[in-house]
Amino acid sequence: MCGIFGYFHRDGYSLPQDKLEAMGHAIRHRGPDDQGIHAVPGAALGNQRLSIIDLQGGHQPFVSDDGQIVVVQNGEIFNHIELAEEVAKRGNPCRTHSDTEVLLRLYELEGIGFLNKLNGMFAIAIHDAREQAMYIVRDRIGVKPLYVYDDGKLVAYSSEIKSLLRAGVVRQDMDEVAFHHYLTFNYVPAPYTIYRGVRHLMPGTVMKITREGATTTRWWNLADVQPVHGRSEAEWIEEFNSILDDAVRLRLRCDVPFGAFLSGGVDSSTVVGMMARHIDEPVKTFCIGFEDPRYDEAPFAQSAANRFGTNHTMERVLPDMLSLWPLATYHCDQPHGDVSFLPTYRVSQLAAKHVKVVLTGDGADELFAGYDKYRNFFASGAAEHASAEQFQRAYFDSISLFTDSGKHALYTPTLARTLSGVDSFDVARPYFAEVQHQDRINQALYLDMQLLLSGNNLVKPDRMGMAVSLEARTPFLDYRMMEFAFRMPGHLKLKDGVTKYLYKKAVAPLIGEELAYRRKQMFTVPVGEWFKTDRAQYCRDHVTRLGISLPNYLNAEAMNDLADEHVGRRTDRTRELRALIATEHWLENGAGATPPSGTGRAE
Repeated sequence: MCGIFGYFHRDGYSLPQDKLEAMGHAIRHRGPDDQGIHAVPGAALGNQRLSIIDLQGGHQPFVSDDGQIVVVQNGEIFNHIELAEEVAKRGNPCRTHSDTEVLLRLYELEGIGFLNKLNGMFAIAIHDAREQAMYIVRDRIGVKPLYVYDDGKLVAYSSEIKSLLRAGVVRQDMDEVAFHHYLTFNYVPAPYTIYRGVRHLMPGTVMKITREGATTTRWWNLADVQPVHGRSEAEWIEEFNSILDDAVRLRLRCDVPFGAFLSGGVDSSTVVGMMARHIDEPVKTFCIGFEDPRYDEAPFAQSAANRFGTNHTMERVLPDMLSLWPLATYHCDQPHGDVSFLPTYRVSQLAAKHVKVVLTGDGADELFAGYDKYRNFFASGAAEHASAEQFQRAYFDSISLFTDSGKHALYTPTLARTLSGVDSFDVARPYFAEVQHQDRINQALYLDMQLLLSGNNLVKPDRMGMAVSLEARTPFLDYRMMEFAFRMPGHLKLKDGVTKYLYKKAVAPLIGEELAYRRKQMFTVPVGEWFKTDRAQYCRDHVTRLGISLPNYLNAEAMNDLADEHVGRRTDRTRELRALIATEHWLENGAGATPPSGTGRAE
């Protein structure tokens, strides 16, 4: 696990060395163990390394013998052992045990076409002086981040936006369209970022940058998967367990202490249960507990820990974590209305005292319909009989934070005119179009895989883990499991009001009926209640400051009315207020020069 950064200048100009080093220092938390930079006239690749595999021989960048090809990577290639054996048989053996060197050897043999052989989570940069080209690559579903800035001459990239800002080439202007979409989705959907001119390299794509321009190609597409019908439940269950077990096995490969997050939910319990099959010593597991039983999962985590004999560490924490919000926002670089980033930071902080790597259950809810919102939306059966447009609009509306009218009520007249032709549904529409061959349940899940997962739910374990130099691995997002999930019909995921229907049947023998079918709890804190009581003034103050900070964009009176409705208990505005307060924290702390003082680990 690492952070990468670099640039390519089409006119051959070079960034100063101190700017390159500053780009790396900005993401030192992602890789505090080592820094490596390879610079040539007009281009550079850099890496901040968190040493996980081949601690002694894994220094990056890796450079070909003739000096013409240079590779850096953020992430892990879980099948690197098998790939190293392959390149050795083909006469191009690795000299280290590093998974990044495998990328260099494969590229030497095959060029950029080797990507489909990779099973992992990664962002990769390759400079090929023979072609006068830079390739940047992102993994299939966006587990690892990669941001790009292209002004027509200079293309800069990095694992985090703050690194691009530290290079001194990006203006810190807010993108009004991105902000409009943020108020719809509760996160800024890719490819947008809150910074004008900075964009995500999209998951499953490779960008080739040359002096003539840049071309982006999709090298993997989940929409290509075709549904399969006519199989028995037993056949689906057997394949599910086989794929997940092997995905877990591969993700146990590392040369440092590792463990797992364990909430006692079906996802984390399943991962831990499968880990216990493959290692001789007890699995190290971590959770945090709260005094409020509505949010406390510690008893369920302890039950799972007892079942699998884990070395379990639980820390009971105060639920009011709002002091961490500025730090979380700093590490995210963008506003997120999801406050579960805060407990994710705390459990990451706990785990990082003991291990460098954790396995998590992220991705399972989006693959197998684990959220209550799916059950609620499809409960009436109306979605199955609606037209395509009606279904898509209805699902989009069900996941939207603000309506169009609600957003425009917050805008100043000037901003409302600027955004009058912008429809956030246009962000979702292309994804729906890609999966018309799937049933309606899988169409909804596909949209969330493409937007919610990479835009928010994978940001949590990556940024909060990396904030404390902890690597999070996600077995459910092994590409074989993703392809399997979209071969499976939706009615096997959501059936008779049971979420994750077949998945729960598959793992119940492993984790037990109680854990498999326990009611889902969201990993969050009750800020909405606090905003009505002892944190009412906090809520009002931040909303007021937001209006002062963005007077040309936002109507302060309308925002204060939202706060009054909530604090006065007339209407629950928790989610809307979280999004607005997160924006204020971003204005104060997002991608700033240093982390907020006194709230977390210094860089």
